[in-house]
Amino acid sequence: MPRAARPAASPVSPPAARRRTSAAAAALSSDDAAEKNRPLMEDIRLLGRILGDVIREQEGKEAFELIERIRKLSVAYRLKRDADAGKTLSRLLKNLSSDQAVSVIRAFSYFSHLANIAEDRHHVRRREHHERQGHLQEGSLAMTFERLAEKDVRAEEIAKTLDHAYISPVLTAHPTEVQRKSILDAERAIAELIHLRDELHTQRELDDNQAMLRSRVTQLWQTRMLRYTKLTVANEIENALSYYHATFLRQIPRLYRELEHALPGFDIAPFFRMGNWIGGDRDGNPNVTADTLTLALSAQSETALRFYLTEVHELGAELSISAMLVQITPQMQALAERSPDTSDHRKDEPYRRALIGMYSRLAATLQELTGTEALRHAVAPSTPYAAVDEFLADLRVIESSLVSHHGTALANTRLRPLIRAVQVFGFHLATVDLRQSSDKHEAVIAELLAHAKVEPRYAELTEDDKIALLLRLLNDARGLRVRGATYSELAESELAIFETAARMRRRFGPASIKHYIISHTETVSDLLEVLLLQKEAGLVRGTLDDGATADLIVVPLFETIGDLRNAAPIMRSFYALPGVLDLVKRSGAEQDIMLGYSDSNKDGGFFTSNWELYRAEIALVELFGGLREAHGITLRLFHGRGGTVGRGGGPSYQAVLAQPPGTVNGQIRLTEQGEVIASKYANPEIGLRNLETLVAATLEATLLHPTKSAPKSFLDAAQELSNASMSAYRQLVYETPGFTDYFFAATPIREIAELNIGSRPASRKATRAIEDLRAIPWGFSWGQCRVALPGWFGFGSAVEAYLGATPRERKERLALLQRMHKQWPFFRTLLSNMDMVLAKSDLAVAARYVELVEDKRLGKKIFAAIQTEWQRTHDAVSLITGEKRRLASNPALARSIEHRFPYLDPLNHLQVELMRRYRQLKEGGQTNERVQRGLHISINGVAAGLRNTG
Repeated sequence: MPRAARPAASPVSPPAARRRTSAAAAALSSDDAAEKNRPLMEDIRLLGRILGDVIREQEGKEAFELIERIRKLSVAYRLKRDADAGKTLSRLLKNLSSDQAVSVIRAFSYFSHLANIAEDRHHVRRREHHERQGHLQEGSLAMTFERLAEKDVRAEEIAKTLDHAYISPVLTAHPTEVQRKSILDAERAIAELIHLRDELHTQRELDDNQAMLRSRVTQLWQTRMLRYTKLTVANEIENALSYYHATFLRQIPRLYRELEHALPGFDIAPFFRMGNWIGGDRDGNPNVTADTLTLALSAQSETALRFYLTEVHELGAELSISAMLVQITPQMQALAERSPDTSDHRKDEPYRRALIGMYSRLAATLQELTGTEALRHAVAPSTPYAAVDEFLADLRVIESSLVSHHGTALANTRLRPLIRAVQVFGFHLATVDLRQSSDKHEAVIAELLAHAKVEPRYAELTEDDKIALLLRLLNDARGLRVRGATYSELAESELAIFETAARMRRRFGPASIKHYIISHTETVSDLLEVLLLQKEAGLVRGTLDDGATADLIVVPLFETIGDLRNAAPIMRSFYALPGVLDLVKRSGAEQDIMLGYSDSNKDGGFFTSNWELYRAEIALVELFGGLREAHGITLRLFHGRGGTVGRGGGPSYQAVLAQPPGTVNGQIRLTEQGEVIASKYANPEIGLRNLETLVAATLEATLLHPTKSAPKSFLDAAQELSNASMSAYRQLVYETPGFTDYFFAATPIREIAELNIGSRPASRKATRAIEDLRAIPWGFSWGQCRVALPGWFGFGSAVEAYLGATPRERKERLALLQRMHKQWPFFRTLLSNMDMVLAKSDLAVAARYVELVEDKRLGKKIFAAIQTEWQRTHDAVSLITGEKRRLASNPALARSIEHRFPYLDPLNHLQVELMRRYRQLKEGGQTNERVQRGLHISINGVAAGLRNTG
């Protein structure tokens, strides 16, 4: 029985030469570290110098010298601890005119963007270096297969796991994505030019490259960084699709190829799929309708089909094989003869003739599915493909003919990656999820029932009565809609979504829409209501008591602390209802459950959110373990992770491995949100490595994860910490008089709500209540003012309370926490993320925002509470980890942050000053476009500089 081949770290490195890199083994001297980072510093200096030259040319010498003076003062203050420089800097920034402030903000914002590009390139460069040296890196497939081999996990077992696996990153549009597509495109071009510099040798080549860099930086400087109008759903769809062009369409087949090399002789199932919320996520976004759902799927299909058309055209150029020289299979001959290509020039070129025929069918498919035309036609569009399987079968005919006649090398380069792309992306590109809040479903059901004279006051029924009524209706073959009746705009809109989903599935295939997510799932009736709405549109066929099937998986989203605690009881009650279990079994035997990180954090704080998510997962696994053994039901957890640590962000690899035992089992979906999409997937190589990390972590969590739960002492300690942490958090956020006023004054939440960075409103309701505020702008605002409160608050108080009063109790309990940190991935990952957030926070900068609070006593009181808790948390993390300095175990990130802070300081200081001016003008009924623009650009710049805490 073969073992899994280990993906070669280098084509010339034998396995014995491979060495692992770790913090302990790779301790570098300062000289070594400086040498390692020399190319990075050279790239940053080059881009900074070009930016300076562009500013001098575009804005004049005086503007350049002002920016340069601010830069030097900031570096002196931050890196050289020069207090006088800090005071001079503060005075200088406060006295800038609005025009000067905008110019300075643009300069430092663009520098953050360019530094990100340089860091991304260096990340790829270092990885390439390690691969050449034969080093295995954490999160790589090579390291994962090494670990699997060490534990004697056989290749058959890995391939079998992938046969049943489902791994899916899901792109979402949220109001933290501050980048315009025009800016992203220019930055991609700069990234490509920086990449090319490592391959250039002559001075002429380097000079030409630098001239092109200068032109792109000039383009950036002369391109508007912000949108003048609110982002539309159509804009968000277009932005998301740009990552398919840049990364996913080509890099996902590369990911499969790495797995094929590691598992020779095994067919790798198409387990890795992309998901998308944009165009289907209606929760709190009235701009998402049946029309945007149609637009999203049509645009996705067009993206996939145009990619296939290009690849088929290129294959036609490459497969110039003559039948006079090489034989072909009978199936290949038949495919060529079915082609409408009658050119005498290609009579002996069967592959070209076949591909021209396939191109004409693809062109007809594009026309039929999207209403658009192919760019080139050797022959006119012919018969469309009825389904993607027909196109895939034609590609397989070509592959089989090539492989059986000494053409394997030809198949490997373009044909097989195309086959893999077609398997993964189909004609739909990505599965679009539908999402709406449970209260909207209830309102629509209530309206339908009232019009049908079934139940006039549905919303007032008890939960038991609702369940009984809904079950009765699901056992009734008749629909609820009354012909000719007038329904509300909400009901018409919601019903149109379900009807459009049915139509889109018929057009683009069943994989195009598979999941219906219910936000704020609080009761069993919330799930039954969506089944009934599916029935109204023909998505549920048959009756619950007589062979019903459902096209869409009903996915509850448990978001608040209370919802997470009720997750398993709700699902247990749901599956206990007559007919539900059989319905799920007949409909594919899959149950997705989504867990919300953002709202649970806003509800209960960082530690409690993570702990309650962990507990909910354990309870769900226990419930579905029995359902899986007895009925073959597969549980798939969908993690609603955000970009910031406070919203469940942080490194994906560690996050997956920190899941409780038994929760992954080869099944995982997770959201990729906001600005994190750009940082992960704008660069193709970085994108590939992020995708690889997700697969590596899933394999390890499934095949290497311990099956036993954490010790009871660990679980009991975590529960105590959670209780105390939530109490401290809620005491500040929900129980401190005036906290809401403080938040709206001391963070840029008001300005973020005005910024044209998303189609979704920042708040669910027109109130200032923290409860109604979306968790995303909540976290974004705290990141901007450098407090990052959702990523740490409450933990210090919790540890202090847990350790107890007596020296003996303190010693024993501290030893337990230290053991938890060493032995429990959940606790270790949580502290690692908190460590990063604390390192990126800066209360000295945050103190400047407090000056904006009109009630000075209130501002001083609340900020003092924040400072005290920050120090407690900092000390607690140091005590448990043994690391006195933040990010001691991640020196590369520590250096990156240290070098970023001097360029962030002016942005934060000017943001405070412009917030003050902007608010004063607004109170006087005035506006100043320059002040507003400068303020909004500063938000962009700080988000770029902080990356995953923006």
